Amino acid sequence: MPAISIRNLDVIFGQQITDSLKLLDQGKSRQEIIDATGDVVGVQNASLDIEEGEICVLMGLSGSGKSSLLRAVNGLNAISRGELLVQDGERMIDLANCDEKTLRHLRAKRISMVFQKFALMPWLKVIDNVAYGLEVMGMNKNDRHKKAMEQLDMVGLADWKDKYPHELSGGMQQRVGLARAFAMDSDILLMDEPFSALDPLIRHQLQEELITLQKSLNKTILFVSHDLDEALKIGSRIAIMESARIIQCGAPADIVLNPATPYVENFVAHTNPLNVLEGHTLMTEVEALEQQDGRLLADPHHQVWLTVEEGKVAAAEMNGSGPLKLQYCEADQDNQIPACGTLAMTSPKVSMRRAIELCYSTELPVILVENGKLEGVLCDQNFYHALLGKHFTTGDSAKT
Repeated sequence: MPAISIRNLDVIFGQQITDSLKLLDQGKSRQEIIDATGDVVGVQNASLDIEEGEICVLMGLSGSGKSSLLRAVNGLNAISRGELLVQDGERMIDLANCDEKTLRHLRAKRISMVFQKFALMPWLKVIDNVAYGLEVMGMNKNDRHKKAMEQLDMVGLADWKDKYPHELSGGMQQRVGLARAFAMDSDILLMDEPFSALDPLIRHQLQEELITLQKSLNKTILFVSHDLDEALKIGSRIAIMESARIIQCGAPADIVLNPATPYVENFVAHTNPLNVLEGHTLMTEVEALEQQDGRLLADPHHQVWLTVEEGKVAAAEMNGSGPLKLQYCEADQDNQIPACGTLAMTSPKVSMRRAIELCYSTELPVILVENGKLEGVLCDQNFYHALLGKHFTTGDSAKT
């Protein structure tokens, strides 16, 4: 059961929604509907399942519909047609048909929101801003302050509890907004471009903190961003929107390697793939390696040959230089740097950044193994292919 399930959802702003829906069904564009009825199509025929514990990022340019879809999830935007189901225990509640009491229950118990502009109350101290939602729910002062302090400690602001918002930096204010959302103990967090108003350094820091917090809190997060690098960094899945429609949804690596439309490809062309792609998405697979005299050619440029026995790399040599030393390197241990001339082996799940580091240090290809078995090879051409924004399926990588 997904935490949020969206089916054929339309959100239209205006006074002639029935007429606008008919025009939508006739294939009319957003601008044609504005001209005919004055209504604005915010979301068109959106379908998306968001699983429990994942960070799903809605992204697109301004006006693409991402915030309109996000705000429908907690009832801030009325649903014109379709289903929007939110998990509540063993049942799924349809926001398109729920009453005010049920909606208040979802907002109090299931869904919290973090706004772009922090939305802190300037007349309240930090601790009271964090505890505000708990106060509205009727929790007594001692209990809500205790819970608020736990959240402030989690985001590193315990010593600032008695300050007012204007005494904090922008990044600190955003942390207060996060603490307030976490204090409600909701399983679902809606985050509407929460870091976009911050300078790049603070923004990067908060992105890292959110990733770290998510590992321990395991919330279901629907995150809106117009920055694909941010989406690729924090999202377990990304739904890209254009003109009120979801045009592609997938894992970050899939978005980068296989953009579905020219619109998505234009986005991807300006991203940094280093923190997104893993070795298995770039590698030349074993089946594609040239074979000769029972050996496999791992790197035509350096003439590195592998001897493989029962699927395992038994030996390696480079023409003209003799045998090569093999060294297994953990994918997540950046301080483990093999010597130049050593053939590094690592997991297919190695990050692109780490794989390039291994290749740079050894001046040789990187061998990818899983449970001791050879899976594929990464050499310079694989890296160049990805860094230049070329798009290919895994099998095509061997052709570079």
